[in-house]
Amino acid sequence: MKQFTSDELRNAWKEFYKERGHVDVGAVSLVSDGSTGVLFNVAGMQPLMPYLLGQKHPKGTRLCNIQGCVRTNDIDSVGDKSHVTFFEMMGSWSLGDYFKKERCQWSYELLTEVLGFDRDHLAATVFAGDENAPRDEEGARYRIESGFKEENIYYLPAEDNWWGLEYGPCGPDSEMFYIADVPDCGPDCGPGCSCGKYTELGNDVFMQYEKHKDGHLTPLKQKNVDTGWGLERILAFLNGTKDVYKTDLFLPVIQYIEKNTGLSYDADDEKTRSMRILADHLRTAVMLIGDEARLTPSNAGAGYVLRRLIRRAVRHGRLLGFKKENLIDIAVLYMHKIYGESYPLLNKNRAFIITELRNEIIRFESALENGMKEFEKIVARKERDGEKSIDGRSAFYLYDTFGFPLELTQEMADEKGLSVDEAGFTEAMEEQKKKARENQSFAADLSNDMSVYDNLDAAIKSEFTGYDGLTQKDRILALSDGKELKDSLTLGMEGTVITGKTPFYATMGGQKGDIGRIVTSDGEFEVRDTIKLPGDRIGHIGIVSSGEIKTGDEASLEVDAASRGSVCRNHSATHLLQRALREVLGEGVEQQGSYQDASRTRFDFSYSQAMTEEQVKQVEDIVNKKIGDALSVDTKIMSLEEAKSTGAMALFGEKYGDEVRVVNMGDWSIELCGGTHVKNTADIKYFKILSEAGVAAGVRRIEAVTGDNVISYYKGVEDILNNAARTARSSTQELVSHIEKLQKELKELKAENDSLKSKAAKDALGDVMDNVKEVNGVRLLAATPAGVDMNGLRDLSDELKTKIGEGVIVLLSDAGGKVNVVISATEGAIAKGAHAGNLIKEVAKCVGGGGGGRPNMAQAGGKDASGIPAAVDKAAEVLAGQINSAEGILTPTS
Repeated sequence: MKQFTSDELRNAWKEFYKERGHVDVGAVSLVSDGSTGVLFNVAGMQPLMPYLLGQKHPKGTRLCNIQGCVRTNDIDSVGDKSHVTFFEMMGSWSLGDYFKKERCQWSYELLTEVLGFDRDHLAATVFAGDENAPRDEEGARYRIESGFKEENIYYLPAEDNWWGLEYGPCGPDSEMFYIADVPDCGPDCGPGCSCGKYTELGNDVFMQYEKHKDGHLTPLKQKNVDTGWGLERILAFLNGTKDVYKTDLFLPVIQYIEKNTGLSYDADDEKTRSMRILADHLRTAVMLIGDEARLTPSNAGAGYVLRRLIRRAVRHGRLLGFKKENLIDIAVLYMHKIYGESYPLLNKNRAFIITELRNEIIRFESALENGMKEFEKIVARKERDGEKSIDGRSAFYLYDTFGFPLELTQEMADEKGLSVDEAGFTEAMEEQKKKARENQSFAADLSNDMSVYDNLDAAIKSEFTGYDGLTQKDRILALSDGKELKDSLTLGMEGTVITGKTPFYATMGGQKGDIGRIVTSDGEFEVRDTIKLPGDRIGHIGIVSSGEIKTGDEASLEVDAASRGSVCRNHSATHLLQRALREVLGEGVEQQGSYQDASRTRFDFSYSQAMTEEQVKQVEDIVNKKIGDALSVDTKIMSLEEAKSTGAMALFGEKYGDEVRVVNMGDWSIELCGGTHVKNTADIKYFKILSEAGVAAGVRRIEAVTGDNVISYYKGVEDILNNAARTARSSTQELVSHIEKLQKELKELKAENDSLKSKAAKDALGDVMDNVKEVNGVRLLAATPAGVDMNGLRDLSDELKTKIGEGVIVLLSDAGGKVNVVISATEGAIAKGAHAGNLIKEVAKCVGGGGGGRPNMAQAGGKDASGIPAAVDKAAEVLAGQINSAEGILTPTS
């Protein structure tokens, strides 16, 4: 096996597939677009599902990428050596292109030629067949033909080697394993065995069937291949460990924790677990906040998951003695040292990430105080009812909502003379984990199974009344805990509430569903999201925040006015934005998607190139002018044909009925839209474009904020400007001229420094022409000047080539323990067989490094300066071999 850094492994994966005709489609946001029903992208294939189902991909039929993913369904396992909440999936796909033969061959080549595994230690599994589909003999044959030993091919049942949804594309898969040099644990030892002899490396999924609703299979017209390898696991294995926290993805953070706590990793199980949880959760938090979605902590959806991750990180940081600034330091390590190159958005969003993390840590202090108040309420209720124990569900509510560890609740309860139902707490924890697994299960969610509502009376339907008001009195018609219909939901229980009338807007057409609360005489339900349900029903999703709610209760439904107002401003601004884009870029602009929540608006549109700064400013100015014009926003219900005759624009991806809702903003913008809007464009107040970027071939994305969020944005800019001025020791008014002066001085100093470095390099080199030797008719000059960087070596190499005439220059420099290597060859030397790129591969090994390059120029780095003398000798030896090989090819034999 070869050792890799994380960057090297990413690059090796992508280059391997590019050489085989694949296009790197890049990664999409970690936050799901909502099309699959899950909060995050939880699998590398998830964003490509429409294309695996037959839609044409704009970049072709052979694709590859490295996709970041987030899964929290097994969050309580984080703390061991392997579990993480953020991971990178290395993927490649064939969309109706190549199939099993090429896939098996390339997987073997990747394993052996790129990653350095030897044939004797590789095994593969294939589908054993069942009553629905035959044994995958074809897959086994191609595995063997590619290079796997026949005795290392294992047939396993569908539970191990079959992929599929409830219905739709499906087929056998084939997993690859590394075989350790240890004895079998028994007669049944093989891939999948828990003894540790077999380690999974990757998986190839062959989608060759379509499963119909009655269960039978038919051959799929477009046969696809989906290949996925987890980067963290492979990286750890290639570097001789099964602990992902010992790879370069975590090691700088672990070392920081050790240095600042005085603790040693692996010395104490509980402390090591806290180290891992802190490192993992902060990494995921940084990735989510710094993602293109710019996720922020909240009490709903993906933002709620982010909040839990941060608060759990804070808690384990405290167990290690860490304060707020220590956690910020760790976040900066991820942004700069670990992921700075591979995830450039993190550095771009650095200030935003730090601000959100710091604010959430501060908010957690408040959550602790509120949790104490809730604890006192629980104690008072138990004492009033004469109970001597806090039930497990209440203990879990304190844990899940306020971050109270069970141990803390037990300690406080003991002081009150109460015990805690630990078994009940564990049961509540398991229920929550099961819900998380169901939410995170990509396959299950794609099937859109809403069978829990199948037994509801068909007459139960919901009417949206929120266009004209934010409150509604109505009766609760149905309750669900996500698994079954319930008669009631009690304190801390999550679930869905259905009423006959509701002012809550359900997520649709790009507009995020409303939040708020539902209040009855006995309880209160916090609404964290609102969605459409089958049968013309609207579901209010959330948690019982106090008391109990029951089916049949009279309820007051109250939409959060501030949130709705922000969403309306963002949605109405999106209409103005689309019209402005058409004015500036042309009528060919078409909406490709949109999203509006309380914090921002996101608009995707068709356009073949990046907008200029001037165009962005033009669009922004037009929108702000229309806001200032105070256009009346009016809505009318009319037939679809009548709406089309008015020139109204239709929203991307929407399906319209016979009657539609048309939103007019003066006579300037007319669109078909079912969302909620401001009454007048003046209500939007302000509009600011934050970014314009490409998201796919021919598709651009604008992100913007409105209203008070614009003021917050400029306050942030002002803070940055003031900080920059203080750092530069200048006033804000003179900052630009001061920076220009500093840049001029820096340029002059750099020129002076380069001159001094060049002179120092020449002085270190001395007179080396006496070192020139002949190697089979080719002049070789090898020199080892001390303390010269790579740029200096390249300059010296160019100068020496003019002195030597024709030949090969080999330069190695010990630069503070790091070895820099530059090799160059003239045209005459190359004609005789010299190749700088191949030569440096062998020379660099002597100094513990690697590198490569072109025939005429190559460079490398190393870490073992003691190997420099051996490297000089190796250069002459390898060059002699190159010249001899060339002579053997060019000289006729008798």
